[in-house]
Amino acid sequence: MDIGFIGLGNMGQPMARRLIEAGHKLVVYDTRNDAVAPLVALGAQLASSPQDVADRVETVMASLPSVEISRKVATGEGGVIHGKRIKRFIDLSTTGSRVAADIAATLAKKNIVQIDSPVSGGVGGATKGTLAVMVSGPRAEIDQVKDALAVFGKVFVIGEKPGMAQTMKLANNFLSATAMAATAEAVAMGVKAGLDPAVMIDVINAGSGRTTASDGKFPQAILPRTFNYGFGTALMLKDVRLCFEEAKGLNSPSQVMATVLDQWEATNKEFGGDSDFTVIVKMVEGRAGVTIGREKKP
Repeated sequence: MDIGFIGLGNMGQPMARRLIEAGHKLVVYDTRNDAVAPLVALGAQLASSPQDVADRVETVMASLPSVEISRKVATGEGGVIHGKRIKRFIDLSTTGSRVAADIAATLAKKNIVQIDSPVSGGVGGATKGTLAVMVSGPRAEIDQVKDALAVFGKVFVIGEKPGMAQTMKLANNFLSATAMAATAEAVAMGVKAGLDPAVMIDVINAGSGRTTASDGKFPQAILPRTFNYGFGTALMLKDVRLCFEEAKGLNSPSQVMATVLDQWEATNKEFGGDSDFTVIVKMVEGRAGVTIGREKKP
């Protein structure tokens, strides 16, 4: 299948690579030359803009870091909406349901179908092809691209209404963000009381408190103090903020979301958006006056 791919960052790069390895022919675009070079070396064709991508292929995928960039790439000047060949736009980014619906409506005026397809599972999942791929859009259009999306991981068809997959993604990432914040506070409390954090994580993982944070992030990036799990603080903050706004817009309870959002805003302010999101632990450590884990000696 001929596919356009826009946005070759931490997630986009391995996903695009998997498409090439699966035999798909790619036309790629990114604002950074160093991002496109490895894929061009594997046989991808280089485009000069999102519009240029959409001039060459019927199916365009995008993996982008912010709502503003997603809007620009989809419907802005030089965006895919102006392409001559494009029939469907698959947005792998996290934008929230309202933005997804707005983009879908704008693209529909040019007879372009939007398929929302946010993913979860991090860089590791993108590399291994084990992502959770959430999809919403017209079923016939999803069927056209389902095999290509399956290269990324397990595909879940959420519904046909624009934005439904976005709502699913926000719910998922809110839970992930909450697990990080809550586990950080629980372990910091234990360390301050004299407990060994490694023993705490072992007990939590054997008991009812097990979370994605205790099972993966703490052993891999926090206890050894590498803080390099592979997802940015700004991206997690964006997802939690979008989830909170979605809940408020639906008049759904959001008290826990508000508290978790405060924690991520504090982390982003203290360590910056480019930091790895596991540094929320450092923010909690600073408030508790403790250190969790220790660096491994060479």
